Amino acid sequence: MKLNAIIVEDEANSREILGIYISKYCKDVLVKGEAATIKEGLALIKKENPDLVFLDVEMPFGNAFDLLDQVPDRSFETVFVTAYDHYAIDALNSHAAYYLMKPINIDELIKAVAHVTEIKKKESALEGRVLQSKLKKAEGKITLPQQDGFQVLEVNDILYCKADDNYTEIYLENKKILVSKTLKYFEEALSDFPFARIHKSYLVNVNEVQKYKKGKGGSVVLSNGKELSVSASKKASLLSFFE
Repeated sequence: MKLNAIIVEDEANSREILGIYISKYCKDVLVKGEAATIKEGLALIKKENPDLVFLDVEMPFGNAFDLLDQVPDRSFETVFVTAYDHYAIDALNSHAAYYLMKPINIDELIKAVAHVTEIKKKESALEGRVLQSKLKKAEGKITLPQQDGFQVLEVNDILYCKADDNYTEIYLENKKILVSKTLKYFEEALSDFPFARIHKSYLVNVNEVQKYKKGKGGSVVLSNGKELSVSASKKASLLSFFE
């Protein structure tokens, strides 16, 4: 799969080195342009609509996070390139696909491109399609604590779960059940079944996912027509459930 990429980096020497490495070691990546500032980077993203942005963290008049904040519905994947490892958590929270340290390790660059390629392949293959999970229907039961005891529920009847502070809303075909347990609790309780955490607020029954729509993280459409957002950091994990 061919990837169109841009490089946003304020140091000319760093842009040149990265461009040479990409040209030599990542044959399926075409660098469509380079930018030295956030303003130039935003204009280049708008012009080229890239699949991949190699993004330096520290730049004049702002940083990588300022740029990403101005592209809320981005469809490209981001590979951060920086000399400072203390940005790793921020990069994760900003949903970077990969984090490269300077000086760039060629093997890591190749891994980063392979990771993005796999995400984009799966995303393109599944976009708008009626989906079929690789996993069989969930067979089993789960107990839901109630004030006067507990309720037994067929796992397969759950469409999705939604976080509500320290409570969780369990959505079935025709009703909703509020349970005094966190979403994290249900993520662990349902870990042996085909459920995917797609967002900090959502845990979905993968077998109920009918369509995937591309975007920064994209969204899924469930069998009942409900559309739920997917966090960019959860996208690769979700897509791995499908052929």
